[in-house]
Amino acid sequence: MIDLESLLRVPHVDPEIGFDISPDGAKVAFAWNLSGQWEVYEVNLDGSESPTRVSRGPGNKFGPRYTPDGRHLAYTLDFDGSENFHILVCDLVTGKNTDLTPDVKYAQHPYLAWSPDGQQIAFVSNETGSFCAQVMNADGSDRHLVLDTGMPVWSVHWSPDSQRLAVLGETQGQDFGVFIVPVQGSEAYQITHRGVPLNAHNPAWSPDGRRLAFNSDIYGYHQVGFYEIGSGQVSWVTSGEGEKTQPVWSPDGRRLAYVHNQGVDSWLSVCEIDGTPRTYQVEPGVHYLPKFTPDGQYLVFLFDNPRHPTDLWSLSLENGSFQPLTDSLPAELTSSPFVMPEEIRYPSMDGVPVPAMLFHPTGADASSPAVVIVHGGPSWLFSMLWYPIMAHMASRGWVVLAPNYRGSTGYGREWQLANRFDMGGVDTRDVAAGALYLAQKGLADPNRIAVTGRSHGGYLTMTCMTQYPELWAGGSAVVPFLNWFTSHANSRQDLQHWDRENMGDPHENYDLWYERSPFFFLDRIQAPVQLICGANDPRCPVSESIQARDKLRELGKQVDFVLYPDEGHAFLKVENVVASEVRRVEFLAQILER
Repeated sequence: MIDLESLLRVPHVDPEIGFDISPDGAKVAFAWNLSGQWEVYEVNLDGSESPTRVSRGPGNKFGPRYTPDGRHLAYTLDFDGSENFHILVCDLVTGKNTDLTPDVKYAQHPYLAWSPDGQQIAFVSNETGSFCAQVMNADGSDRHLVLDTGMPVWSVHWSPDSQRLAVLGETQGQDFGVFIVPVQGSEAYQITHRGVPLNAHNPAWSPDGRRLAFNSDIYGYHQVGFYEIGSGQVSWVTSGEGEKTQPVWSPDGRRLAYVHNQGVDSWLSVCEIDGTPRTYQVEPGVHYLPKFTPDGQYLVFLFDNPRHPTDLWSLSLENGSFQPLTDSLPAELTSSPFVMPEEIRYPSMDGVPVPAMLFHPTGADASSPAVVIVHGGPSWLFSMLWYPIMAHMASRGWVVLAPNYRGSTGYGREWQLANRFDMGGVDTRDVAAGALYLAQKGLADPNRIAVTGRSHGGYLTMTCMTQYPELWAGGSAVVPFLNWFTSHANSRQDLQHWDRENMGDPHENYDLWYERSPFFFLDRIQAPVQLICGANDPRCPVSESIQARDKLRELGKQVDFVLYPDEGHAFLKVENVVASEVRRVEFLAQILER
């Protein structure tokens, strides 16, 4: 068995907010929790020296971005998990760190961008009540609004001439739009295709500023396309099944790189603009956020899988060789018995095949315990990624099933939107059908199957426990919400927007909101429940877990309640990560191994 605490203390490079390459191509800056706290590091691109730490002080730091002259590095800082990110700039010569937003009392996204002339920083905050795009001078002065769409904005991307921004923001349903925003003067506009606003993601300016690359699922799967700034015309680079996302340009504008996902696996693809792509893969797993080096000879990217934590890698485009730039896995764990999953499909209750990952340890049989782990999002998926708790569970002989229920990304637009206005309905049935599959196929003991998940996965843990109580030996919900009404009322404006777009108005759709709130049906639960939460959670408010705990105790149900006063939605402190995950597994072990 692989020790869980050892796995949880393995550091990894942040794959969400990304890294940056210095303008001279010599270094890469990235966020790493090597010390147990997220800090900004630099590493030589040639791998000649060990990474060096750049940031200091309390709080967790993410998303480093070099100035165009390479002398400074901006990054974001979250002190307490509240997502009220500060923006700091480090002078790489003196080591001095300056907080440009010292008095921030509102949420800011951790994505920021330097203008190519180095004079301004674009960023996103909800200072005005909704998430909007803003710009400030490089010293933090003259903060001003540049785009408020009335819907949540997510990220900002400067044109090469510093005159425009491509701004990514939510629109209708689960769609996003890319807006072209002149920094001075003219009105902003959303990019369209044949007169229809595009659900577009990951905008990337061409080096000459004449085109934007992006990915869109307008034809079902995400494909990479070009938007011509002058004519407004759209052309497509990719086609076929599988999701092609995260396009980036080579410095000379002649090539494009992107990530190609097929189910739970992924590859890097590189093509001449009108040519056939070449694909590269470290091994089965997840490749993230490719970037060309300034000389165009290498791609730098992130990679992980169930036996490798997330690390920085480089790919030589001359000979196709890979080189790790960081090495997070301790030597004593390299020979551990990691179980690699297989991608399967099992029938849901209506017969529709549900894609999933199955970890089936050697020797597991019909008498084995099992855990169904439910991903959050819900617009996300479980893929071949580093997930320590799954690795530990499989190593101790538990069968682990990770469903990509209707509502998951990675399988086309129709699958992703299949639970819209049906949250807690078809997705719950897809997850519950996973337990039936394990039992019917003799893969696990039907009396020893538990369910667990975090965020929306925690919510689905509780809908499973209340809608199909007979299936579960127990359930652990991490940072869940349980009551659509109170969660909505106590959430930020951007989260309320998402609720309305995907579950309708709470008054007009009252019956649906009530029916899909497991809080009102806690009396149906037949097995022990665990609730783990963070006091500073802006996404699934801690009040959700507290009111459920109180109701469960009132009903005489067995409930284990764990509150971390110094955490938000994503636990950032390694001691809390270790303590919470160890407690989760211990709770499940008491149920599954008795």
